[in-house]
Amino acid sequence: MSKPPYRAAITAVSHWVPEKILTNADLEKIVDTTDEWIYSRTGIRERHILEPGKATSHLATEAGKLLLEKTGIAKDEIDVIVFSTVTPDMFFPSTACLLQRNLGLSKVWGFDLIAACCGFTYALTVASQFIESGRAKKVLAVGAENMTSITAAAASFARSCSSALRASATPAE
Repeated sequence: MSKPPYRAAITAVSHWVPEKILTNADLEKIVDTTDEWIYSRTGIRERHILEPGKATSHLATEAGKLLLEKTGIAKDEIDVIVFSTVTPDMFFPSTACLLQRNLGLSKVWGFDLIAACCGFTYALTVASQFIESGRAKKVLAVGAENMTSITAAAASFARSCSSALRASATPAE
């Protein structure tokens, strides 16, 4: 197999997390769990939580602003956005397109790659393929998750089901 005409490389990295933190001790007050139970299964002691009204694109927008600022990459240098997430803002338009708008990247196209834990690795692989094929020179590979948007809804549903089960199991007098 011959070498590709271009070699892909990670040339810049950025991140951003919300200020609000939810600890396992906080979760102990909300659901029937303990810090030890959560930590022994996940290795997590705390998580950053987006404020209400914010979505996954907000995480990526803040990180993207920092990346462009610290590297001096011009907005018109980016060719493609590959956005990995299982918590998109919505299904249409893609979160990549929302990020494109939020960063003012008017000449960029992009798409969401729906994958969980390994999603960012997939985004990097796809980005490198765009570069090594010569189809793009600079690709913004993004991985962002707003897991609270899906876990909070699930916890709320579970609590309501649990309440309904307790209510239906109450003996009649």
